[in-house]
Amino acid sequence: MLSPHELATLLLVKDAPERIDSDRAELGALRDLQLIANEPASSGFHFPRVTPRGDAVLRAFARVR
Repeated sequence: MLSPHELATLLLVKDAPERIDSDRAELGALRDLQLIANEPASSGFHFPRVTPRGDAVLRAFARVR
């Protein structure tokens, strides 16, 4: 089960990955659960992206709300 902070971070990764601080503790937990992965951007920076598994979690959450 995701904590409220992890869920909020997952939503932020989905909508604005460039605004995420790379040192957020929640990112590690989301990576461990395979809900996000790092993807290199054209600028050379690595931004997190939501994986298909993470997208499924977000869709399930949207149905429950």
